[in-house]
Amino acid sequence: ERVLRDYEQGWTKGDGKALSLLFTTDGYVMQPNLPPIKGREAIEKAYQGEGAPLALRSFAYAMDGNVAYLLGGFAPSAGDPDRGKFTLTLRKVDGKWLIASDMDSPNHPRQQ
Repeated sequence: ERVLRDYEQGWTKGDGKALSLLFTTDGYVMQPNLPPIKGREAIEKAYQGEGAPLALRSFAYAMDGNVAYLLGGFAPSAGDPDRGKFTLTLRKVDGKWLIASDMDSPNHPRQQ
């Protein structure tokens, strides 16, 4: 839950630094139609921006020791229909859950 709320806050503010600190040092961001982004420095640069409203919700998760995954949806505001979905792979580092990989995709149909 903490990871999702911190992610929402960083995204809304366009705070690339805060978002990058939610990731492991070797974490990945995998967005549609873009090459993978690896590492905190690259994630900070990619996520620095104007910001936008974001509401994340989890609909499934599991954990085993220091590794976990989370499946969820995203929308501009809580209660809005999901505009897309995501998976987070998490790893516990020094007692804190951090994102090892973040992959998202929109819900709109593919262009033919």
